[in-house]
Amino acid sequence: MSLTKQDIANTLVKKTELTQTQALALTNQFFDQIIETLKTGEEIKLSSFGNFVVREKTSRPGRNPKTGEEVMISARKVVTFKAGPKLKLATQLGKK
Repeated sequence: MSLTKQDIANTLVKKTELTQTQALALTNQFFDQIIETLKTGEEIKLSSFGNFVVREKTSRPGRNPKTGEEVMISARKVVTFKAGPKLKLATQLGKK
């Protein structure tokens, strides 16, 4: 199962006095703010949840798995996420 923005908005409606439209707008604004902040290269630190960081990856040699041909993988920026201690603990408790 995956969690969608609509699922988050539905939960906000159930737990607050927001309307469906307000909850969906709030959810979209939250994620839009994360995107805008990451676009500027800034880190995002969500207490008790984790950190989003934009990293620069340098170009490197690679291989096309289909043909075996060597290719150069271009330099690029990637977003990484590191879970905070409470999130790590919560996910570990769910394992059997």
